[in-house]
Amino acid sequence: MTTLTKAAPPLARRPRHPYRAALATARGRTGLVLVGLVVLAGLLAPLLSGHGPTDQSALTLAGPGTPGHPLGTDDLGRDLLSRLLHGIRADLGIIAVAVPLGAVLGCLFALAAAAHPVADTVVQRAFDLILAFPGLILALAVTAILGPGRLPVILVIALAEIPVFGRLLRTGILVQRGRDYVTAARVGGTSGGRILTRHILPNAADPLVVQIAVSLTVAVFIEGAMSFLGVGVRPPEPTLGAVLSQSMPYLAQAPHFAAGPLVTVTALVLGLSLVAEALNREIRR
Repeated sequence: MTTLTKAAPPLARRPRHPYRAALATARGRTGLVLVGLVVLAGLLAPLLSGHGPTDQSALTLAGPGTPGHPLGTDDLGRDLLSRLLHGIRADLGIIAVAVPLGAVLGCLFALAAAAHPVADTVVQRAFDLILAFPGLILALAVTAILGPGRLPVILVIALAEIPVFGRLLRTGILVQRGRDYVTAARVGGTSGGRILTRHILPNAADPLVVQIAVSLTVAVFIEGAMSFLGVGVRPPEPTLGAVLSQSMPYLAQAPHFAAGPLVTVTALVLGLSLVAEALNREIRR
């Protein structure tokens, strides 16, 4: 006697993680390649540059292709390739500290605001106070107190990002609190802290990931603007904004002077923008 057995249905394929799926798109891959090339150039700066960023020579404003100076030299005879690579390294170090610092502090303020209505009012007014200062005024105020250097640049970027991340997470928490699954968890006796950490925060985190990519782009512009205006990192340490600022008087005479930082900033910003757009599109599906 034979028994007929029904074949088990194939297991449903587990959907890919949205972040991984976003970075697998054409936009995501292109953005990762651009960002990766810039980051790799900064990390390998000591190996790729044959000169120190402050070493001077008798060749001033030498053009690209000069022996020993592939990108030429600046007005003080310093190798432009070395200054560009070390400028990338300095910029990456600044934004890698400043943006996460602003994100963490903003999220902590948002969690404090979610805990009590009085704390919410205080935090929102603090955010309004920070946003009331234009970025340039904020940069000048911090620099006037601390003087130019890396620390003021990091603080300005972090302060500018605190209300952005704080309001974004606060909005996400308020939206998720009204969902049915949160109501069901409360009815089931789940504590408020567990609901927040295990249910609300994971579902409110996706916009924060997109915002990190956007904020990195903004941080590149803030650092470049501060260095361009002379209130950023102290010379002669190179940054992309400082190299670009030094090239301004020589644009007609030596346009190659400004080409390196302009191309690098464009590639970095474009790459981060493509990654942010890819993440945003995938998360919103």
